[in-house]
Amino acid sequence: MNKLKMAKKLIELRGDKSREQVAVDLGISYSALVSYETGDRVPRDEVKIRIANYYGVDVGEIFFLK
Repeated sequence: MNKLKMAKKLIELRGDKSREQVAVDLGISYSALVSYETGDRVPRDEVKIRIANYYGVDVGEIFFLK
């Protein structure tokens, strides 16, 4: 998994939504979302699935980019 590509994809998918709103919608902390979007951390599998479902994409499209 390339953390920087993951981070870029998460930011791209978020679009015009605020980080605060996405974090609330996903049931995660703002700081967790920031750490995912900066590539500092990778979410647990459960959170990966929630994020993918939220954006309506496949988990692999976000987290398993080459």
